[in-house]
Amino acid sequence: MIRHLSPLEKMLLVSVSFTMSLLAIRIGYTQEITYIFYTWNTFLGILPLVFSHMLLRIDKYNINALLLLLCWLAFFPNAPYLITDLFHYEEKPPMPKWYDLLLVTTAAWNGLLLGIVSLMQVEQYLLRHMRVRWVRRLVVLSFILCGYGVYIGRYLRFNSWDAVVNPQKLLQTFAGHLFLPHQHLSTWAFTISFSAMFGIVYFTLKQFRIATIRLAS
Repeated sequence: MIRHLSPLEKMLLVSVSFTMSLLAIRIGYTQEITYIFYTWNTFLGILPLVFSHMLLRIDKYNINALLLLLCWLAFFPNAPYLITDLFHYEEKPPMPKWYDLLLVTTAAWNGLLLGIVSLMQVEQYLLRHMRVRWVRRLVVLSFILCGYGVYIGRYLRFNSWDAVVNPQKLLQTFAGHLFLPHQHLSTWAFTISFSAMFGIVYFTLKQFRIATIRLAS
């Protein structure tokens, strides 16, 4: 499996392993399971990249590709959701403050990159089968859906599994936010702000990639 990963995916694996090593050392030293939630949240954050990686290996647009796209979209917000776990950061002796800061910031970095790389791979796949302008619109829409997904996950405690096990409640909540936006200003303020932040980082990293290719040529 690892040998089929791209160099970028391998670096993401290194980054995630580094964070998990920090967590393991912390648990071993303190004999406490503080921040243990990062193992599950990181696993969920990796899933979008797994789905997008599998999607890239499909040449045609078929039912398998559609299912992978839907799975990717359902789990996509779980990656940048890791950024909001910064809320849990506080000084917790006996570990030095800097150690826990390193732990939570690397975890947030992992989430951001896992989301961005998975979206880049989905965009790469869509460009094979759709016009560029439509792909760009879908990418921007994904920013908004991501921001909304992070909001309902962090503040309303929904998760990706609710799309299957509790779709009615999820749809009712979304309908209320969509059709009564004036009653949910904080929801849309967070959604728009988070999606803007994610979009800025996404397009910035894409420009880095383009600039690197130009310098190498």
